[in-house]
Amino acid sequence: MARLVEKYRKEVIPQLIKTFGYKNALQAPRLEKIVLNMGLGQAIENPKLLEAATSELAQITGQKPVVTRARKSISAFKVREGAAIGAMVTLRKKNMYEFLDRLINIALPRVRDFKGVDPKSMDGKGNYTLGLKEQIIFPEIHFDNVIKPMGMNITFVTTAKNDDEARVLLKALGMPFRSV
Repeated sequence: MARLVEKYRKEVIPQLIKTFGYKNALQAPRLEKIVLNMGLGQAIENPKLLEAATSELAQITGQKPVVTRARKSISAFKVREGAAIGAMVTLRKKNMYEFLDRLINIALPRVRDFKGVDPKSMDGKGNYTLGLKEQIIFPEIHFDNVIKPMGMNITFVTTAKNDDEARVLLKALGMPFRSV
């Protein structure tokens, strides 16, 4: 069993029940999925970037990424409908908790001048999105093999009803929020 699953069951649920006054442990919000997304606008001119991004996402997550395609043509960006413009992975259950553990304890501390993540990046419905500038903070990525540093968005989808519940949940799981 993943370390964070055990922590969630033994420490986080009782804390959430005490904080928000739930009558049942099943009312406590939980992490539903984590979505990693790499948008690659330059992949139109250089298809090798898309291959590199998918292989790096696969190394980071242990799952095969899905190539995202443009929904409609936009001439200003030289994008045609159906063109490959990114890659994404959705993590659930065991893989999700293992990735979250590695992100919090290994990857985020490797960010230069790291002071914590922004606590305001909530969407109003209990989901949190974190933007990373480089994929090289993950230990699975070897710096010598990187073609170009690419950023990614990591979205944490929770069952929380509002941002406060989600913030308390993520903080209890170990997310290093910056003090405001």
